[in-house]
Amino acid sequence: MAEIEFVRDPNSKDRPVEAVLVFAADKCGPGAYNFPLYTVFCDPMHNSGLLLNPKMHLGFTLTIIDMDHKSKDGDRVIQLQVPERIWDATCLLQNPDRFAIEAIHSRYKPEEQIVSVSATRLHNIAGKYTGKDDPVAIVRTQGLFPAPEEIVEPYLLGHFVTGDCRGSHVMPLMPVAINTPVAGPFCLPLVSCLGFSIDAEGLFTREHVDLFGNVAWDATRIKVQQKADEWRRQGFVGATMASHAELAYTGIVETLAALEKEFILRREQTVAAKA
Repeated sequence: MAEIEFVRDPNSKDRPVEAVLVFAADKCGPGAYNFPLYTVFCDPMHNSGLLLNPKMHLGFTLTIIDMDHKSKDGDRVIQLQVPERIWDATCLLQNPDRFAIEAIHSRYKPEEQIVSVSATRLHNIAGKYTGKDDPVAIVRTQGLFPAPEEIVEPYLLGHFVTGDCRGSHVMPLMPVAINTPVAGPFCLPLVSCLGFSIDAEGLFTREHVDLFGNVAWDATRIKVQQKADEWRRQGFVGATMASHAELAYTGIVETLAALEKEFILRREQTVAAKA
């Protein structure tokens, strides 16, 4: 679940209307949004609005959650202000299987939350693998927030995420139209994006925009499929498979535990042979 609460004020100079993007991903975890959100809110090479919009130039507050933390006392989170602590943020977000951006707030108006991500791991709730987390995200846009085209730009890359078939592979994320079936080889991780507007009376408009359904994304989809095809040639070896931390909820753990009993120290083997 992702949720943002805000005050709807038709007289606001900053937010006379609301424009909201809703992302829904499949076959991946919440960390799949780390790269796009970092790129949008921290990198002027991709988002020129950080340079051109004085209200965004002040920066943002990132709330990052430790998804490995399991406690009845609550979630373990850290808040970092960027750009001042951008390198600290990158040290955490480099590991998208453990740390994820959960929320982003404006520093121009600290009460305004811009982003909410469903950064909850299903295996932490169930205690076993029950499928990937299929995370959703809400991103408010326009005005003192990034523009829609700035928010979707990072998805041109088709960045690699953990998930895919059995949730155990590393594969590129493909932006697709809403309701696209997962039918490709190895079930490519997918992400869709719908855009909504809320008028001055606080009502959702009837129309919505399927941002990744546009033909402008066809070339990206072909590129992502080509990346996936080449990547899968490596099979199960090394970086193409999920880390052991992610595989800890799969059957490979039982196999490794059984093999552990068969390992011997070579020195012991030599002594036994001499005897």
